[in-house]
Amino acid sequence: MNERHFNLVTDPWIKVITDQSGTIKTVSLTDLFAHAQDYQQLGGETAAQDLAVLRLLLAILQTVYSRFNADDEAYDWLEVDEQTLQATLIDDFDSDDLVTTWSELYSAGHFSEAVSKYLQRYADRFDFFGPHAFYQVTAEEYDRFVPAKKRVATGSGTVAIKQINRTISESNNSPALFAPKTDEFKNQLDLPELVRWIIMYQNYTGVTDKTKIETDDKFSVGMGWLYRLNPVYARGNSLFETLMLNLVLVNKDDVDDEYHAQRPVWEFGETSNYIQERKRQIPPDNIAELYTAWSRLLHIEWDDDGVPTIFSAGIPPFNPANLFVEPMTTWRYDPKAKPPEFRPERLRKENMDVAMWRHFGRYVDTNREKKGDGHQPGVVTWLQQLQEKELIPTNKMVTLQAVAVVSDGNATSQSPAAEVTDDITIDAGVLFDTVGAIRWPVRIEDQINLTQDLGRFYWRFINRVSRIRGFDDTNLANAEGAKFYSRLNEPFKNWLASLRPNDDREGKIAQWQAQLRDLVIDSARAFSAAPSPRDISGTVVSGDKGERVDNIFLAFNSLVYSVNKRLKEG
Repeated sequence: MNERHFNLVTDPWIKVITDQSGTIKTVSLTDLFAHAQDYQQLGGETAAQDLAVLRLLLAILQTVYSRFNADDEAYDWLEVDEQTLQATLIDDFDSDDLVTTWSELYSAGHFSEAVSKYLQRYADRFDFFGPHAFYQVTAEEYDRFVPAKKRVATGSGTVAIKQINRTISESNNSPALFAPKTDEFKNQLDLPELVRWIIMYQNYTGVTDKTKIETDDKFSVGMGWLYRLNPVYARGNSLFETLMLNLVLVNKDDVDDEYHAQRPVWEFGETSNYIQERKRQIPPDNIAELYTAWSRLLHIEWDDDGVPTIFSAGIPPFNPANLFVEPMTTWRYDPKAKPPEFRPERLRKENMDVAMWRHFGRYVDTNREKKGDGHQPGVVTWLQQLQEKELIPTNKMVTLQAVAVVSDGNATSQSPAAEVTDDITIDAGVLFDTVGAIRWPVRIEDQINLTQDLGRFYWRFINRVSRIRGFDDTNLANAEGAKFYSRLNEPFKNWLASLRPNDDREGKIAQWQAQLRDLVIDSARAFSAAPSPRDISGTVVSGDKGERVDNIFLAFNSLVYSVNKRLKEG
């Protein structure tokens, strides 16, 4: 089987959507970078798989364009080795050169030959077979790092294809009840699809594996890095634009404006170099290394019929605190840590139905005056840089896309339970408005807070009607509240997309508030349209002023009063 070859540089394996009708084409890395401007977007099996592949593509671009400009010439302050194409800083780093490279590439509308040259140089690291198999190690390397009882010859420590395939995510102990494949075919994949799932598995690994590499200090097997985030990225009008908008060549969180050499996993040379680095549990200081970080040491054995057996061993995770080199996540401030710190947020099962716009302040800084407890995603800061430098138009519509894999919440498995996608589209001039207290991000956040207040009023109305009907639980209020927010999603996102920097702000806000009031009142009317005799006659309730009769009409009038009062307050 060592004579087999499947090279990601030249063999088709990436699914792309080529037109508005959704036509799928499978392309190689070389083809993708040469024609990214002709493709709409990635088109793999799941949105999360596409994000994992996107980050691999970005790791390649980060590496190339941190060394070469748009004319494929090395920056003056670097010395690039002709053999390895790796760079050494020899003079004062000038981040403006990187911004210029980005601008010239974006204006050209396509990537330069340097990407193809780089891929050809490292083609042996992108072959799925052989001594440097992509995202894998040889049997000898695997045996060197794992305990003797877990070596390849023992046949232990394997992970099934049906578990790596995240449309199934089935372990041998927990069958997937609604899998898209029957048992006979759950462990069958063609080679391009297996490659895509391997990339995703390294990013979204759970913690069911029992095999770990040997280290001096004990460690707990960690989740894949991307699985630990609440990911967000910028979606463009083409695959080229998506890649460019997320190509963060200058990290504003690096206050010292230092040059951090990009070092994807394949540039570590021998696998032992990378594993020794990971044993130290030091977080990456560059995006390319972070985007290609392994969560597992993988080795694949192939039988004579080409059927793979996948061996997997956990690698020590790195500390995520204040790891702002990661641009694609929202952050959670922990004031109780010593010292206080930021950690990547994760979407959990209990709040996965909450729309992205309701957490607008997590994606964009809405309170610049209050320092310490807020940090917007790095990709948003990068887009802000581009807009401030007029490298993207002020009136450009920016789409922030969220893609999260939500775990089952079981600490011993963290198996994928659901995939959640959402987006918001907004004018760049609105998103990055800086006009004092009346700037749009602040006003938008105010309207979101108002909207959620009215959502709570509506929930209380439903819950009050439930008590009138003799129910003691909040199940009906929760269900109707979820439906209400579902009805809100499209109107609010449309309102958000309609905003412009030069709008009459009070007029646009009044427009939303009028629409919001109608949505609340109409929803309440629809819910109480056919009242039962008990709804009308009501029930006796106790309060601070003694007993009184409560019915659906009183509840409705109370809701209208609360809504009008809150809207008047603004």
